[in-house]
Amino acid sequence: MNYDGYAHPWGGWAVLAVMTAWTAYTVPAYGGRRRRGWPLLIADLAVAACCVVATAWVERPDNIADGRPTLPVSWVAAALLAWAVAGGRRVGITAAAVLSAANLLVHALARTSGGMSRTTFNAIVLLFLAGLVVGHVVRLALEAEARLARAVEMESATRERERLARRIHDSVLQVLAMVQRRGGELGGEAAELGRLAGEQEAALRAMIGTAPSVEAVVDAAVDGRRGADGHGRLVDLRPLLAAHASPSVTVSAPATAVRLPEHAAGEVAAAVAAALDNVRRHCGGSARAWVLLEDDGAGAVTVSVRDDGPGMPPDRLALAAADGRLGVAQSIRGRVRDLGGTVSIVSAPGEGTEIEMTVPGAEAAGRVRP
Repeated sequence: MNYDGYAHPWGGWAVLAVMTAWTAYTVPAYGGRRRRGWPLLIADLAVAACCVVATAWVERPDNIADGRPTLPVSWVAAALLAWAVAGGRRVGITAAAVLSAANLLVHALARTSGGMSRTTFNAIVLLFLAGLVVGHVVRLALEAEARLARAVEMESATRERERLARRIHDSVLQVLAMVQRRGGELGGEAAELGRLAGEQEAALRAMIGTAPSVEAVVDAAVDGRRGADGHGRLVDLRPLLAAHASPSVTVSAPATAVRLPEHAAGEVAAAVAAALDNVRRHCGGSARAWVLLEDDGAGAVTVSVRDDGPGMPPDRLALAAADGRLGVAQSIRGRVRDLGGTVSIVSAPGEGTEIEMTVPGAEAAGRVRP
């Protein structure tokens, strides 16, 4: 063994012993869930940096100036990679900065006249590259794992929805169709029941028909088109509103698609259904209603529901809320408010009622959490 190139050879053996003992401790420690955490990561990086700085005491200054590697050489990469795996790119770069500072401190303590050597420069570049690349790969892997878990969850929910849709088709829709047919045959009050049954049948068929398939839902989740906030894929709002069309309800919509996140579109359609239900309940079967869908192209979608009923006094809604009847407050205002939108209700005795609901468009809705 040649000790001439070292200022303190036995110090080198001491550093080697520390590295060996620390490796023997950290290998099982990182494998255990209880001990694996930031205290261990910080200690690991601190030991690695100290072993690098010890080079200034063990090596001769001229050897350091000539570009001899630090004592740990590539051993410090283990601590760097552990940080990158635990926290991603930014944390990996932070660890690289600490180890790079330790390399520069070696030159400062050794008082080398030539500044940083080429070996030190290359080591610093490799440290930053390792922290950046490994952290980025780990982040991509975690995102892929989250998308896969979301896809499995959505597939299960969608299959359950398809099963319920089949049962509805085989039972509820058949009964509604029979009620509609018999109501028309019997006439009188039964005819009104038949008309309502027909409207509900059409709404249920539209809801079942517009539900996405299992394959579409899973593909959207795996491709990352469905965010973690649950807004989901973009759907056209027009078919959801067209399902409410009937002899007494006229639906008008633009010729082009009006797209909203799936969750937002469903909530808007439910609010419109609640408004039309209020028309039937308070205005009678002879009242007509008009549903108008507008997309202003500036990030807002407006749906208005107007009827030719008897209207209501200005304080009617406040009195209903005070009495505990919260249909408008919860079914309409609550849904639209949760989407980041607004509701305007205009009514007067003898002049009908108009409910105007405005919600953020496709781009703006993605920034509002329901």
